Amino acid sequence: MFETLSERLGSAFAALRGKRELSEQNIEEGLQAVRAALLEADVHFQVARDLVERVRTSVVGQQALKGVDPSQQFVHAVHRALVEFMGPEDARLVFAKTPPTVILLAGLQGSGKTTTCAKLAKLLRDKHQKRPLLVAADIKRPAAVEQLRVLGTRLGIPVFHRPGLAPAEVCAQGVREAAALGRDLVLLDTAGRLHIDEELMQEVAEIAARTSPHDTLLVCDAMTGQDAVRSAQAFHAHLKLSGLILTKLDGDARGGAAVSLKAVTGAPILFIGTGEKLEDLAPFHPERMAGRILGLGDVVGLVEQAQEQISETEAQAAYEKMVLGSFTLEDMLAQIRMFRRLGPMKKVLGMLPGMGGLVDQIDVDDKKMNRLEALFTSMTPFERLHPDCLEMGRRRRVARGAGQDVAAINELLKSYKGMKQMMKEMNKLGLGARFGLKEKREALKGLSPDGDLAAPGGGFGLESLLGGGSASPPEGGLAGLGGRGGMGGLGGMLGGGRPSRPMGSSATRQSGSKRKKDKRKKKRR
Repeated sequence: MFETLSERLGSAFAALRGKRELSEQNIEEGLQAVRAALLEADVHFQVARDLVERVRTSVVGQQALKGVDPSQQFVHAVHRALVEFMGPEDARLVFAKTPPTVILLAGLQGSGKTTTCAKLAKLLRDKHQKRPLLVAADIKRPAAVEQLRVLGTRLGIPVFHRPGLAPAEVCAQGVREAAALGRDLVLLDTAGRLHIDEELMQEVAEIAARTSPHDTLLVCDAMTGQDAVRSAQAFHAHLKLSGLILTKLDGDARGGAAVSLKAVTGAPILFIGTGEKLEDLAPFHPERMAGRILGLGDVVGLVEQAQEQISETEAQAAYEKMVLGSFTLEDMLAQIRMFRRLGPMKKVLGMLPGMGGLVDQIDVDDKKMNRLEALFTSMTPFERLHPDCLEMGRRRRVARGAGQDVAAINELLKSYKGMKQMMKEMNKLGLGARFGLKEKREALKGLSPDGDLAAPGGGFGLESLLGGGSASPPEGGLAGLGGRGGMGGLGGMLGGGRPSRPMGSSATRQSGSKRKKDKRKKKRR
């Protein structure tokens, strides 16, 4: 979402790169470029002006730090200003000492309010062990009540509604129902409009008066840009907003709303919607968001996401198998499935430092995952455990079973050999001994003809998946895999890096025929 803003800010910082010191002239040039980037990204003009002034105050007259590039000092000042404008860092929901806690969700139609209501219920149930009750009070939009019921059924969360009653009465009865059922959290899904009007404001204000919510959250659509800021101002004038939820952050909007909302309304952004699935709602962290805007990535968020999806036992077993050198196609399949749990590949790559502006330049095709899995599942378990047995006849059978040509299985096997070679190089660096795996290798001898580790799963494990820690492979995890060219690897298979030529391609056949011609010429001589 922030690609345009990140690209423009990157250009502004590039103009300062290589300067020996920050002078008033080059600072002013950098600030003008930052202001232009913010305005182009649909940041509120007053917010853009105040943010630039904040950066100017912190940079002008600042002494150059020894060993720190002046452009990095400027980037740090912009990062700190962005965090302050989108903060505070510790903003959170207020839970009632005497349950149930009542949370009112308001917003315009089309902002994703009903879906966000279900997402928030799931997040608070899973992360805070709450027992939520959803109250369907949107009687204006057709099928809004049914939509919430379907979402509640999918999550196993009860939904309260009484037909024929006014929205305020439905909400009041819903709070009483939650207390009777022993539910300690009530989420009120109120009605929206296509635009701000007096009827909408009166209805929401009446619901707030009848239920006395502990938190009043406004759901804003990030795709609407400045309209999201204006609607937030109008709601804030009639309701005492305690927080904001920014939805559709995975879209292609310019991102100005995220920077402007807190500064204009005074209410912090508490959660962000990052996708269409019910688990795609995450707490908002200003420092991480500022890092993503500036192209610094969000490794902390990626690690947290990996820890949620991949168990520590599974990661350890995968890492041991990698270092012990017993990597098979079965493990490669497990690795691909492990990656799929982290979400769309573009989303994962965008969270890596330095990859934000490159994601659009890399042809990452998530559908290729399906084609790869089809190739793996077309093999027999014996073939996945013993890839060397895949001669041409077996390859043709696997390709037919997956509905692909032989070149696809050739490319897969080439990538597998490249990854296995990389693991041998890692072993030469002594990573196995560093993690106490040399003794395990000796102990495993005799368990099987190949000395395989008797552990499920496979792949890289958390450390090398994310390219962090002392256990990371050379050139750093996923980012390194993507650009290894002929070596292939997971990044290359998914479209990253330079595509390697498949075996049996036209270029290979041409080079072979040329060699034959040269041999015939030599014989004639």
